[in-house]
Amino acid sequence: MLNFREPRQSTAGGAEEYAWQVSRFLLSQGASVVFVTGRQRGQRRAEVLEDVQVRRMGNPFLVYVLVPLWLLFHRRSVDVVIDTMNGIPFFSPLVVRRRTPVFCLVHHVHDRQFHAFLPRWLARIGCLVEGPVARLLYRRCLTITVSESSKQELVKRLRWLAAITIVPNGCAEPVDVQPEPVQGDPAIVYAGRLVGHKRIERVVDLAAELDAAWPRLTVHVIGRGPEHGPLARQIEDKGLCGRVVLHGFLSEPRKNALLAAARLNVTASEFEGWGLTVIEAAALGVPTVAYDVAGLRDSVRDGVTGWLVRDGENLQDVVERALKELADPARRTEVADACRAWAREFTWARTGANITGLILAKLQDRGGAYQ
Repeated sequence: MLNFREPRQSTAGGAEEYAWQVSRFLLSQGASVVFVTGRQRGQRRAEVLEDVQVRRMGNPFLVYVLVPLWLLFHRRSVDVVIDTMNGIPFFSPLVVRRRTPVFCLVHHVHDRQFHAFLPRWLARIGCLVEGPVARLLYRRCLTITVSESSKQELVKRLRWLAAITIVPNGCAEPVDVQPEPVQGDPAIVYAGRLVGHKRIERVVDLAAELDAAWPRLTVHVIGRGPEHGPLARQIEDKGLCGRVVLHGFLSEPRKNALLAAARLNVTASEFEGWGLTVIEAAALGVPTVAYDVAGLRDSVRDGVTGWLVRDGENLQDVVERALKELADPARRTEVADACRAWAREFTWARTGANITGLILAKLQDRGGAYQ
């Protein structure tokens, strides 16, 4: 399993959880799994976590050199590769044995993200690698993506040549979650990585923008990442102390307890493959407001499990409309029931079983399936 990050790193998100859960499922089916990834300062280079062998190497740039080299030196002991393309692939078809199946896992297309956050020259290189280079290199590798809209973007934006199959994210079923008393009436929440492309500053601004209509509204931000400092300064500069709470990283039970107590989950991201936190919130009966972009339009059922911000609309207006609907107890119960029913359709066991089936079929095609 080749992945840019692993779940214990500070900027890990849904892609890391997906790769890790699939690794654990493959392990449960008798496979030996090596999770090869980047390394943050202070982390061990090699260790075993939950029986998964983890190999860490390189910073966010060197990882794309060191991981293919590791794979080259270990290619004789590798039977299958899942190569996660987080904008940039690991070029595994160039270094593994010819008969070794390679699956390309793509959560979403990164071209707009490159141009939004990188210097122009570097963004162009990123688009070249993600587009023409990867398109040709992986043309014979089955590609796995997580949503129908991500599949469409691969075909339309990257002109992808390989066959594409959809294997959605799973979701861990919450156990014995007791909503904790939470500041704010209503309380809205953002849960996820604190990174630039998540546009969390827009969620923070809701505390001021909705003050007239909802003077007791509080925004709760759960997560860690490099944007924590800028968000704290934004809160202080705009006089939102007490109206916005930065919780940082929370344990899973505490995160679920806070999320379950919220009226609404809000994500302002414009770049997603699916939106794992949308389904995690839905499992707790909490609907989501999100932009009508690839991935999120798949995980949010507009008007049923949440509301989408469409072209010509702004986040503030859609959040206000959602809060007005949810002020009606009957409507709130209806939406919560729909959210829970929707979330039950997604399990990590189903995700893992689907990918296991793809791997076994490919091995059988090549005469190497294990009994």
